[in-house]
Amino acid sequence: MKNEALERWTNAVSAEFYGIHNWGAGYFDISEKGHVVIYPNGGNAGNPISIMEVISGMKERGFEMPVLLRVGNILDSQIKLLHESFGHAMERFNYKGGYKAVYPIKVNQQQQVVEEVCKFGAAYHHGLEAGSKAELIAALSMLKDTEACLICNGYKDEEFVDLALYATKIGIKCFIVIEMPSEIPLVLERAKKMNIKPNLGLRIKLSSRAGGHWSESGGDRSVFGLTVSQIVDAVDVLKNNNALDCLKLLHYHLGSQIPNIRDIRGAASEACRIYCGLCAEGAEMRYLDIGGGLAVDYDGSHTNFSSSRNYSLDEYCADVIEVIMSILDEKEVPHPIIITESGRAIVAYYSVLLFNVLDMSTFEPQVIPDRKEVKKVHAMIQNLLDVHKSLTVKNMQESFHDAIFYRDEIRQLFKSGHISLRERGMAENIFWKVVTSISKDIQKLKYIPDEFEKIEDILADIYYCNFSVFQSLPDVWAIDHLFPIMPIHRLDEEPKRRAILADITCDCDGKIDKFIDLHDVKHSILLHDLKPDEEYYLGVFLVGAYQETLGDLHNLLGDTNVVTIRAKEDNGGGYEIVRELEGDSVADVLSYVEYDPKSLILQFRDKAEQAVQNGLISAIERKEIMDAYEAGLRGYTYFEK
Repeated sequence: MKNEALERWTNAVSAEFYGIHNWGAGYFDISEKGHVVIYPNGGNAGNPISIMEVISGMKERGFEMPVLLRVGNILDSQIKLLHESFGHAMERFNYKGGYKAVYPIKVNQQQQVVEEVCKFGAAYHHGLEAGSKAELIAALSMLKDTEACLICNGYKDEEFVDLALYATKIGIKCFIVIEMPSEIPLVLERAKKMNIKPNLGLRIKLSSRAGGHWSESGGDRSVFGLTVSQIVDAVDVLKNNNALDCLKLLHYHLGSQIPNIRDIRGAASEACRIYCGLCAEGAEMRYLDIGGGLAVDYDGSHTNFSSSRNYSLDEYCADVIEVIMSILDEKEVPHPIIITESGRAIVAYYSVLLFNVLDMSTFEPQVIPDRKEVKKVHAMIQNLLDVHKSLTVKNMQESFHDAIFYRDEIRQLFKSGHISLRERGMAENIFWKVVTSISKDIQKLKYIPDEFEKIEDILADIYYCNFSVFQSLPDVWAIDHLFPIMPIHRLDEEPKRRAILADITCDCDGKIDKFIDLHDVKHSILLHDLKPDEEYYLGVFLVGAYQETLGDLHNLLGDTNVVTIRAKEDNGGGYEIVRELEGDSVADVLSYVEYDPKSLILQFRDKAEQAVQNGLISAIERKEIMDAYEAGLRGYTYFEK
C-alpha cells in the first residue's frame, strides 16, 4: 500500500526525500513556495534568502547560468563555529594550551575566498597555510594579523625559504615545516646568512592511516614528511648546529575528509608520543599541528562512509583535546597550542553551483504495432511481441530472459542484413516496452530478484544540464565524490522522472550518475517534468572546497560566472550582491590554450573575404558573418539563450 504521505506531496516530503536537513547543517531549507532557501547564519534561524529570488536578480543583471553562488555569511559562520567549539572544549576539560586555526590555501585559492577568511578570521587570529611558493606569496600579502600563524608546508627551494624567513623578520608568526631531511641544512644556511632565527616544525609520517578517498596521505608509504628515524636524525642535526631551540612545532596530516573519529583519535595519540619524545630531547616545543581532515557530511548519513562523518564538530574538538591531555599529562609535558588546518569544513558550505536543464531524453517506448503490421515482419520479432503480450507477474523473470535473447538475435540478424532498419527499430521498441512493464510490475513483488534491482536506473531519463563536470565538479569525475544535488524550486510538486545528469561537454564521462542516499549510493535521482517555456534549475551544494581550482578546460568550457551575496545586517532581511565575477569568454579560454583571438579574427576575415571574391557571399553578408564570429569570441562558453 502506498505511503499516505507520498499521496500528498509536500515541502516536508521533499525535504526528507532530498535529505536537505541531514546535509544542510542548518544553512538550507525549503520555503512554503517550494523553493530552496538559505539561512546565512545557520541554525535555520533569521530571515531566509530564496535562491530563486537570487537567480531572478542575477538574470535581471545579465548573468547567465551556470553560476557559482557564494554566501559570505556561511563562511563567517563556519569559522566562528570552529573556534567556538574548540574554545568550549578547552574550557570543559581545563586545557592549559591554546588553539590556532590556519586555512590551507590549496582548498580554494580564489582571492576573494582567502580575503574573506583573513578578514573575518582576524577576530580569532585565524591564519593561513601555504604549500607552494605562489601560495606563500599570496599569503604574505593577504595575512595582516601578526597574531595569526603562517604555516609553510610542501617542498621548498631557496627562494621559498628566503620568503618565509623574511616573513619572520617583519613580524609574521611564520613556521617552516621540514618535509625532507635535505631542507634542514638549506634553512639553517639561509637563516644564518640573513641573521634570522627561524621557527621550525617537523612533519612526521605517522604509521596511522585513515579510511576514505585520501587514505594514502597517512601511513609509512605516504609521500610527505619524515619517518621516526629521520626525526631523530633531524634533532641531532639541529643540536649539532645549536638550533634545537628553533624547533617549536610538530605537524602531521592524516588526510582530507576523514570519516571515522577513531582514526582521528589514533593519529593524535601517536603524534603526542612523538611530541613528548621531542620535548625529552630538549626541543622547545609549543605547537602541535594536527593538519586537516575534519570531514563534511555530504550525504547526511552521519556514518563513516567516505562522503560522510560519524562525529560532530563538538565531538571532534573534545576527542582531540582529550587524547592530547591524557598523554601529555602522563608525561608531565605542558599542553601545546593546537593548530588545525581545516579547509574543507570551512569553505564547503559556502558555495552552490546553480545551472539550468536544457533538454531531456527518455526511454519511453512508443505504441506497440498492431497485428497486421507485425505479420509482415521476421518471426523473431513475432516472438518478441508474444513475450510482451504474455507478460505477467508470475512469468516476469522468464519473460525478461526471453526478451533479451530475442533482442540479441534480432541485432545479429540486422548486422547480417536479414532484417530492415524499420524492423530493427520496431524490435527495440517492443523490447523496451517489456522492460518498462517489468519495471512497473516489480513493485508488486515481496522479493525483488537481484537482476531487477537496477532496472529503474537502466530506464532513467537523461537530463542535459548547462554546466561542465570537468570544470565545476572535477571530483565527481575523478574520484566518484558525492555532492548533494536537488531541484531548487517546484519542491511542493512530486518529482516523477527518474534521471541521470549529463553536462554539455559531449564526453561520455561528462555525467553524474551517482547521488547521495542515507543507506547507499543511488544511481539516479527523481526530478520533475520539464515545462514548456519555463526554466528548470538544479543546485549542487557543498562545492566550496577544491572544485574551483581543480577544474579543467575540457571542451574549452571555462570558469562559470561567480556571484557573492551577503545577508543584510538590518532586521528587514534580504541580501546584497557584494561581488560579481564574469565567467570566461570564448576568447579567454582560447588564449589559455595558446590561441591569439586577434589572429583568429584576422585569419577568419581573410577566409570570409575570399568567399566574397569567389561569389559565395556578398560584402554585407561578410559583415554579418564577422559580427557573429566576433560576438562568439566575446560570448560565454556555456549555453546562452
